[in-house]
Amino acid sequence: MNDLPLTIAETQEGLKKKKFSAVELVDAYLARIKKFDKEINAFITVSEETAYNQAKKTNHQLPLYGVTVAHKDLFLTKGVRTTAGSKVLQNYIPPYSATVVDRLEKAGCMMIGKTNCDAWGHGASGENSDFGSTKNPWNKKFSSGGSSSGSAVSIASNMSLVATGTDTGGSCRQPANFCSVVGFKPTYGAIPRYGVIATASSLDCVGNITHCVEDSERLFNIAKGGDNHDSNVKDGEYKSHVSRLKIGVPQEYFVRGMDREVEKKVFEAINVFEKAGLEIVKVSLPHTKYAISAYYIINPAEISSNLGRYDGIRYGGDRKNFRDEAKRRIMLGTYVLSAGYYEAYYLKAMKVRSVLIQDFDEVFKKVDALISPVSPTPPFKIGQKINDPLAMYLMDIFTVSANLAGIPALVLPFGFNKNGLPLGFQLMGPRFGENTLFYLGKLFERLSDYKPQIAKL
Repeated sequence: MNDLPLTIAETQEGLKKKKFSAVELVDAYLARIKKFDKEINAFITVSEETAYNQAKKTNHQLPLYGVTVAHKDLFLTKGVRTTAGSKVLQNYIPPYSATVVDRLEKAGCMMIGKTNCDAWGHGASGENSDFGSTKNPWNKKFSSGGSSSGSAVSIASNMSLVATGTDTGGSCRQPANFCSVVGFKPTYGAIPRYGVIATASSLDCVGNITHCVEDSERLFNIAKGGDNHDSNVKDGEYKSHVSRLKIGVPQEYFVRGMDREVEKKVFEAINVFEKAGLEIVKVSLPHTKYAISAYYIINPAEISSNLGRYDGIRYGGDRKNFRDEAKRRIMLGTYVLSAGYYEAYYLKAMKVRSVLIQDFDEVFKKVDALISPVSPTPPFKIGQKINDPLAMYLMDIFTVSANLAGIPALVLPFGFNKNGLPLGFQLMGPRFGENTLFYLGKLFERLSDYKPQIAKL
């Protein structure tokens, strides 16, 4: 096969017409991985045997039959190594699979491998993996974003049809934006996190990365819903979009110092919606400026608690294998949770979080969705920010609020800057407003005549 399909619909049409078989699809994706992955480092583990076994059992009655999936290496996969991007777990073979992994397999997906990620999901650049940095396929000198770096790169390079990711503060959306693919973060509590290695438990969401919005929606509809393991999951609350939609433009998301091409592209996207007859409304989320500060107190606090289980006794390697970013977050998190500082830092951050949630609740009484940038800059060079943690943390400035508020968000690619680096924008909706986001995303793709693009490696 010379030209691999780029959507689920194209894939399944080809299978029905017997243009290729599921086994031939696996052959083709594995061939691309073998040929190109040494250059971009998207995969930690390639699961050839699993993919072929699942391909041979493919059933045309299944909703995702013939779809290759790459799982972020935070997802437990029974019998297939799961490392969380850390040498602490470099030899760990899980005895069971995450709920989402099981659901996608039962729906017909074929697991092609486990993708590289910043260790434990800590990072915004793909440089914190113990297995080496993930490179941006559009320009290998630049960051692919993080922490779901390998998942975004695997899609942008057409090494898999779809990929899973996790989003704690933008970890699906920012790499999708940097790699010119679609990235999705659901409402907190929409998809079970059972079997997914935790980063920060009150922020983590299971998302996906795809070539188009329709595929993202299809994955979400398979993955969502309770599993009797994750008590935070809620069912049956999804809102239907209304015919006359209003999109809000939050003034706080257009800040001094933002890259001009990034800002220009967002306003071009706004114009696309406005020309289609949607009402565009300027809105305010007044406490946005406190989001990044609150996030980087809550996030390390929960990380320090979650990483406490990796003591090198029950499973996993020695704690000396933790690298700088994990140590930094463990120390900061332990500090803000300690006696005398809990009230001063963690409790205050949680109060700020409540105010941010109120901001979103109020604004969604006026509009049906929000549009904003994803990152203040296009992809930056590998090595440019890795030694400046504060500069790296500020890359999350437009994404962390959605996690703090528990609302869904969808990132769409929209062209490239003058240097050939990807640009895009973000849509955010009220809790359980996924249907509105998918509607708007598909509408934008139609209006802008969007066609998925593959990076030339």
